[in-house]
Amino acid sequence: MQLGIIGLGRMGSNIARRVMLAGHETAVFDRDPAAVADVVSAGAQGADSLEALVALLAPPRAVWIMLPAGEITERVIAQVSSLLSPGDVIIDGGNTFYKDDARRAAELAPRGIHYVDVGTSGGVWGLERGFCMMIGGETATVERLDPIFEALAPGVGSVPRTPGRLDQDQRAEKGYIHAGPVSAGHFVKMVHNGIEYGLMGAYAEGFDILRNKTFKEAADSEGVTLNLTDIAEVWRRGSVISSWLLDLTAAALAENHDLTQYSGRVNDSGEGRWTIDAAMEEAVPAYVLTAALYARFRSRIETSFGDKLLSAMRHGFGGHVEMPQ
Repeated sequence: MQLGIIGLGRMGSNIARRVMLAGHETAVFDRDPAAVADVVSAGAQGADSLEALVALLAPPRAVWIMLPAGEITERVIAQVSSLLSPGDVIIDGGNTFYKDDARRAAELAPRGIHYVDVGTSGGVWGLERGFCMMIGGETATVERLDPIFEALAPGVGSVPRTPGRLDQDQRAEKGYIHAGPVSAGHFVKMVHNGIEYGLMGAYAEGFDILRNKTFKEAADSEGVTLNLTDIAEVWRRGSVISSWLLDLTAAALAENHDLTQYSGRVNDSGEGRWTIDAAMEEAVPAYVLTAALYARFRSRIETSFGDKLLSAMRHGFGGHVEMPQ
């Protein structure tokens, strides 16, 4: 297949590369010519404008937009949709608010342009590990794009199969799902990120408790502290709380057990707030996820070692940099 990609940042460039590794063609555009040249060197066709990008694609076109949620994505969708034809499809793979997806799809439908929202998880490791995708859109449109999604997904790999899934959609085992109609993909990804906040917050608080323990109760052990690097490492191996986030924690502590390279001012990219908004709309008590979000707000006033660990995890999976002082 052929895919146009707009936005070649941390994830967009790796999406282009992984699609090409599977034998598909890509045409790419970014406002940074160097980013375009880098992906062109891997085999993509480069464009210096949205008009040039659309011209490189044969109908029915598929254009994947990988930009930050908000005004820039709105503007680019408006611009590129004016260049497309009936039967073409716009894919938003960023972290868009799910209600914006429904609005955009309704605006594009009278012109015959399809819209697919893809909640995409994988961070800077997507090229190597594949991208976990939660997809919203019309069934026929999603099925037409399936070769692209399958190329981007991690695949079954070495993950043990879940008992009882023999009659279920096999795409989930490969790392992607058609979650439902337009907006369902980003809704599922939004909740995924809200849960991520909670998991990261639990690790951060736990390691902060470990770090502050000095065993003053033992007469012969005054001043003895725990080795957080070893604790993170042993928990990775057979522990019930093992996870990729713990892997990243262990790597960060092995590099610098005091995490002095981080200030601990933790950003939030919106999905945690939207998750809590959805919980309130549905009257679902979300104590853990709400507390994890508020902890990030607090980190911008006063920081702790746990906040530094949150920053380390965010940098590990997504290349996120801390908020400025």
